[in-house]
Amino acid sequence: MTAAPRTAKAKDPTGRTTAGAPAPATAPASGEAATARRATAPIRSLLRRRKAVLGKLAAWSAAESAQTFLGGYCVARSLDDGFLKDSPATGLLWLAGAAVAILLGAPVVRGVFAQLPHLTESLRDDLVRGSVVRALRSATAPGRGVDTTTVSRLTSQTEIARDSFAGLVLAARSFVFVAAGALAGLVSLAPQFLLVVLPPLVLGLVLFTASLRPMARAQHRYLDADEAVGRRAEVTRTALRDLVACGAQEATAAANRRAVEEAAAAQRALARWASLRTLSVATAGQLPVFLLLAATPWLLRQGVTAGAMVGALTYVLQALLPALHTLMAVLGAAGARLFVILDRLTRPLPATPGPAAPAPAAAPGPAAATTGPRRAPPALELRRVRVAYGPGARAVLDDLELTVERGEHLAVVGPSGIGKSTLLHAAAGLLTPEQGEVRLFGRAIGACRPPDLAALRVLLPQEAYVFTGTLRDNLHYLRPGADQSDVDGTVEALALRPLVDRVGGLDRTLTPDTLSLGERQLVALGRAHLASAPLLLLDEATCHMDPVAEATAELALRARPGCLVVVAHRLSSALRADRVLVLDGTRAQCGTHAELLERSALYRDLMGHWGEVGG
Repeated sequence: MTAAPRTAKAKDPTGRTTAGAPAPATAPASGEAATARRATAPIRSLLRRRKAVLGKLAAWSAAESAQTFLGGYCVARSLDDGFLKDSPATGLLWLAGAAVAILLGAPVVRGVFAQLPHLTESLRDDLVRGSVVRALRSATAPGRGVDTTTVSRLTSQTEIARDSFAGLVLAARSFVFVAAGALAGLVSLAPQFLLVVLPPLVLGLVLFTASLRPMARAQHRYLDADEAVGRRAEVTRTALRDLVACGAQEATAAANRRAVEEAAAAQRALARWASLRTLSVATAGQLPVFLLLAATPWLLRQGVTAGAMVGALTYVLQALLPALHTLMAVLGAAGARLFVILDRLTRPLPATPGPAAPAPAAAPGPAAATTGPRRAPPALELRRVRVAYGPGARAVLDDLELTVERGEHLAVVGPSGIGKSTLLHAAAGLLTPEQGEVRLFGRAIGACRPPDLAALRVLLPQEAYVFTGTLRDNLHYLRPGADQSDVDGTVEALALRPLVDRVGGLDRTLTPDTLSLGERQLVALGRAHLASAPLLLLDEATCHMDPVAEATAELALRARPGCLVVVAHRLSSALRADRVLVLDGTRAQCGTHAELLERSALYRDLMGHWGEVGG
């Protein structure tokens, strides 16, 4: 399906080419290493500034290591030197020593938590300061809008980072010093214990370490999806009136569903990696217990005492297993969250496009003599666009090519259901073509952000949207800062004065139900006339108005700066247009009224039928 543009354009048969050779791809490993260095930079900087705090934490943790050592050792001695030798007093004395060691753990915990805020609160302050600086730079940089993720970064993300860092410090410190005390105790009881306990412990730690990077990727994906859901909710909330007015509820709901489904898939992937953490805990924590019990006959033959066996189980069950479980839980969840959030909070702002460098002067010669001023891109381009409603469905638009120049007035005609509204929805960015490209003023419509898209085009559907508010508010909706002179110009150009007088003035509150369908369309047309967007798309937006009011509105909209595309309700619209696009389901033809009367049988039939009805 093709439509001939007003002016023929020569195209390079080889397609587009890029200037220069492609840049070499960066190795993933080096990119991940650079990301890791950047994300962990705030923590490394903090630790360098807080060496005294780290020293105090290590001192308190050393006391915890001694407490762990005494716990298992005293239990072993109470059996070997006391209860198993018919000396209950000695056994009770050793158990009393273990109880004292446990009681002395309370001051140790208090000392550790007293030092922790010096690390966590400092990290939070650094992240908040960096987020504020980023938000201010983003808001004041040319070519950028307000960062909609700033609130999330300043509140939930920095709080998650602080809590995750606190849990990570506590878990890592506890595991290192508890493991040191437990392993020292095992060696003191019987070195053979290391042959049984160390292999599964190391294996579990290796499995867990191997899962950390995929876990971080899954966490990263989940946060991206979560933010995408938030952005979709914000876009839907702020553009709700436009979505209803343009009939884009289903397309918006589908996009929102895709965002929610991606978030759910990301959360499931995160849960799968969390299951590997459970396997790692079982290997490193539960397997040593099983192996100790299975190796008991061999250990007893090696001269290991019964008290030493109970002491070894005490070290594994009461010290190593809880510390290991906590470490893996924190690293697998809080550690991954911390890395991903730090990556997001420290990610540099994308570079803003600077002013274009002046082109070098062309060398004198024949080529330079024929080079003219650079031509501005058209207002609207559809390049081999195909749109179908569902897989396997017949295409509504198939291989459509259309160019609408700046300042042009185009009318679109064709039988009912042929794809005229679909064409305008694709041109407005409300429908994504299965193939092809739509460009507005030289910009690919898929690369335009919603605020940029709203500044380029306005789409008016058949059912005009008027909200409860003053008539002035309704007219100002697409251009809140319009001057009174501009409003007066719109009122006069569209002959709105009788409606203004009937409702009691521009500042009288409107009740939409009291307006006729034609009056609602007139208000919507006034809103579009006052808008600053250079492209107006009218989808039978005058179908409830009489022919005189329709002609007045189209002429007024044609006279404003910009481009006008009208899906014609009456074929008189085609007579007022610069060109007419005829859609007939098999191919499209575009030309002036006189040209189409000569070469389009469908257009002749449509005009003939309209003339008979009009006569």
